[in-house]
Amino acid sequence: MRVVFSVGDEDSEIKDGDVMVPKSHVRKRNADPCVNKGCKWPRSEDMKVYVPYVIANNYSEYYSAMTTDQFLWFCFSHGDGTIHNITQHSCSSKVGRRGNRQMLSLKKNGCIKTRKIQHELMHALGFHHEHMRSDRDEYIKTPTLNLGTPYDYGSVMQSNSKSFSKNGNTTMVALRSNVTFGLAKEMSYWDIERVNRLYCR
Repeated sequence: MRVVFSVGDEDSEIKDGDVMVPKSHVRKRNADPCVNKGCKWPRSEDMKVYVPYVIANNYSEYYSAMTTDQFLWFCFSHGDGTIHNITQHSCSSKVGRRGNRQMLSLKKNGCIKTRKIQHELMHALGFHHEHMRSDRDEYIKTPTLNLGTPYDYGSVMQSNSKSFSKNGNTTMVALRSNVTFGLAKEMSYWDIERVNRLYCR
């Protein structure tokens, strides 16, 4: 399996701002992460999940460390050789484990931040956006994915209130008063809990 941080994928297009989807694929949203066969990264006999990656050589040591440090969570361990970072394209990823070669793009200008890296890595691990959950209408004015955990305004998978706006105006409004969202700088408690539930338990 190869996950590749790269410039882009000619056979994919970007949906929902940063999710790579095959052009020939009719996208079906599901209420659970990684329901398709082979979507989850496999657990080895030692009970660890090995996610192999390669960082492109045009990244500085600092940027490479920023990316690899995000794998120091959960039951994961670094493998040799398969996530590449050649990042002139965008901040984007496919959802879950896909095929023999997987694109995950981290543009140098704007994507090399803890939140952005963790956000795209969570897509690669099999998670959709928080605001795409099926219970989303109870929390914001817009449909989400039911992961069996509470809706998390503080998730790195939750975009901000003006995301995807064509004119800079609000596109999502929290139904609870005094709630802000889309401001997370790193993974929340529930982000970590969901990855642990999906992979480590």
